[in-house]
Amino acid sequence: MRGLTLILREATKAVPAEYFQLPVAGLENPIYRERVYCYELYHHLRVLWPIDVPYSLSGEVDKSGHPLIRQNGLDQTKPDFLVHVPGDMDGNALVMEVKPVNAQKEGIGKDLRCLTAYRRHGEYRRAILLVYGDLQEEFDRFRMRVRSVIERDEEGSIDLPLIELWYHPVCGHSAEKTEW
Repeated sequence: MRGLTLILREATKAVPAEYFQLPVAGLENPIYRERVYCYELYHHLRVLWPIDVPYSLSGEVDKSGHPLIRQNGLDQTKPDFLVHVPGDMDGNALVMEVKPVNAQKEGIGKDLRCLTAYRRHGEYRRAILLVYGDLQEEFDRFRMRVRSVIERDEEGSIDLPLIELWYHPVCGHSAEKTEW
């Protein structure tokens, strides 16, 4: 889908602060909540979604028991976003996972393994890890955690060249593709 990159940029730009970091009663500072961010991003993606394309935007599709995608690291997966033509493996355009900038190694590793498996075995043409959070220092630490996860990946279940890294640092600005 040719316009997907533009749609993703515009949709991320539209996510307001209260969905970027959630205010919590009893806490001085708001916190990152991945699901809250994802639901708001899904809303903005749907608002921008073209009506004249066969591709569907889906959130958290459970792939358990899929007859053509079994094992290969894909059982029990529910990617944050899929862009696909339901019922047509040739229409698998994008799988995307989202992480806050302060995500821990375990969650990062799980998502990187999932994205790699969807590219290798699920016939998806693109995979994106979208990281959101407003501190460049924390994004640098996120990249360090990624390197640590890769160093421990003895099975070779993570292949970073198959995955695009996108960074959404602040509200009101678009996420952009960046280097690992």
